[in-house]
Amino acid sequence: MSRVGKQPIPIPSGVTVTLDKQKITLKGPKGSLEREIRPEIEVKVVDDQIEVSRQNDERLQRALHGLTRALIANMVKGVHEGFRKSLEIVGVGYKVELKGNALMFTLGYSHSILLKAPPSVTFEVEKPTLFHVDGIDRELVGQVAAAARAFRKPDPYKGKGVRYLGEHIRRKAGKTAK
Repeated sequence: MSRVGKQPIPIPSGVTVTLDKQKITLKGPKGSLEREIRPEIEVKVVDDQIEVSRQNDERLQRALHGLTRALIANMVKGVHEGFRKSLEIVGVGYKVELKGNALMFTLGYSHSILLKAPPSVTFEVEKPTLFHVDGIDRELVGQVAAAARAFRKPDPYKGKGVRYLGEHIRRKAGKTAK
């Protein structure tokens, strides 16, 4: 039995769960999310908990068991609390600014880069070198943060670029002069 999959997911107050055949919908104070569940996996709401089970011990079903439970737990946390990724920009002249619901990056290229927010994601710029990506869908928040980081990944020699807050960059020595 999957150690992750057999743990029940507690439903916080203010979150409603609707099961319709193989579709689960969660509504909470931050918004609503829905996801299709694979037919091999069975989801039940018992008391104030969501229980995920599988039909047998085939390899695919064992893999889907823990995955489905983790995805549903992330949905519950997203509609109740939300998710946030913080990124910082390091480098002389590198900055970010908010333009409506998009971010405008200046990262040392000959042009500025615009990153538009998907429907359920919001941006917050704390300083010109520190910004946050917020949303209820953990997967989408991570994707948008990774896309922002990919504009200028941290350089291993000088450490310049866009990085997650608290991310450690392994520095390289570089060439030595004679």
